Amino acid sequence: MKGDGIDLCGDRVSTRGLAITERYMGFVNYVYPMVVNWSGKHRVFRETFLGTMFEQVALFHLAAKSDQPSRLYAADAGLAVLREFLRFAADQNRKLLSRHQHEVAEIHLAETGQMLGAWISKTQKGRPRQKRQP
Repeated sequence: MKGDGIDLCGDRVSTRGLAITERYMGFVNYVYPMVVNWSGKHRVFRETFLGTMFEQVALFHLAAKSDQPSRLYAADAGLAVLREFLRFAADQNRKLLSRHQHEVAEIHLAETGQMLGAWISKTQKGRPRQKRQP
């Protein structure tokens, strides 16, 4: 199948999964230095944000390895959670991120989301639609 490769273990891996991870790492590399410097009073949120941010990489790789649509939707949900966390951090009451930092981070996530959306569409086109049971 076009777009697939073989990893060192002999398993099939979608190269799109790896490309999306590279794009997503642009977001991580932009946001990480800001997040780790948040004050200690935001420790719980900071650790939750960082954990979610790095868990997203695992979601992309699991989706690439399994080729299951449900894994793609889980990765999409993970991006939605990160968007909510960004909004929370940029809120006027907290101002952990400036408006500009929030906008740039959102652009990074939007680019990743576009790639993921294309991947989901490609997966849906290859599978027959199932009728819902009443």
